[in-house]
Amino acid sequence: MSINYLHGNPEATKLLARRYNVKPENVFISSEGTTGQNARIIRYLAEKNPRKNEAVVEHPTYEPLLRLVQEYFPHVRRVSRDEKEGYRLDADELRKVVSEKTGLFMLTNPHLPSGAVSKVRELKEVMAVAQEYGFYVLCDEIYAEFNRGAVPTILAVDSKLGIVTTSFTKAHGLGGLRTGIALADKEVVDELYVDTLNTIGGCSNVVEIVTVKLLTEGKAAMEAYKQKWLWLKDETERLLREKDFEYTPNSVSITYWVKTPVDDTYQWVNKHAIPRHSLAPVPGAFFLFKDGNKLEKSNMIRLGLGNINPDKPNLAAAFETLEKASASYKSL
Repeated sequence: MSINYLHGNPEATKLLARRYNVKPENVFISSEGTTGQNARIIRYLAEKNPRKNEAVVEHPTYEPLLRLVQEYFPHVRRVSRDEKEGYRLDADELRKVVSEKTGLFMLTNPHLPSGAVSKVRELKEVMAVAQEYGFYVLCDEIYAEFNRGAVPTILAVDSKLGIVTTSFTKAHGLGGLRTGIALADKEVVDELYVDTLNTIGGCSNVVEIVTVKLLTEGKAAMEAYKQKWLWLKDETERLLREKDFEYTPNSVSITYWVKTPVDDTYQWVNKHAIPRHSLAPVPGAFFLFKDGNKLEKSNMIRLGLGNINPDKPNLAAAFETLEKASASYKSL
């Protein structure tokens, strides 16, 4: 259990390569989860070519991704995913903000927070811009695990400049395992393994042993657990429609970008929803940061099913509380 493999546990690497339809040489495993993988890869790309000190991050986005990029790239630009366009990727908008100094474009697929899935055509157009200017595209695809067949992966579009990160945290409830998976070109994978610290806490040997068990003996259980979430997804959408909440259609994952009758959901959550109703949705402002830390006024919230017990769901009661908290705030 203490052996330090130079290129990951061969059995785990082989199983993951088969799962994601890549070669074993394209798989990098760590015990840092997807967030740790993102941090490691962003830092690696920033240090790989210091002259490419600019990065681009989509807007809106998951705030920790923005902050990670800002930590390692001194110049960060934004490219908008327009609500009116269904939050689709727009390569023309990307081209307006990139330059020869661009080293990274950070995105998510499905898009967080909207849940929009980027089509192959969109990804090809984005990667054409990346090839022209010579920058990497790092795509967090963790929510694609709910339906891998429905989400085209960036690595399949461009195996040289596309990098994927994912894990089993969301779809399979295995956050405590901290399996971090990256799929990339062999050269990048080799350098990431060199970059790994072979110290206590830095090696993923035990995680990889458990991963082997999961992908062999535990595969059926993993899929059965995922099906529970898919039932909850259907029930969530039914309740959103029943309560007349407008939301962005989400074909894959279990998070929802929901429009509320409240003008400022940040103030509403902190001053009303939590103290009066014990309700804590994520304010839309947390996904709308642009350059600094200024909060954008937003009527949006992000609903996630991650804290729901799939065996004893209380969705109906939660939506009744959401409806009540929204209506009572409007009347104050």
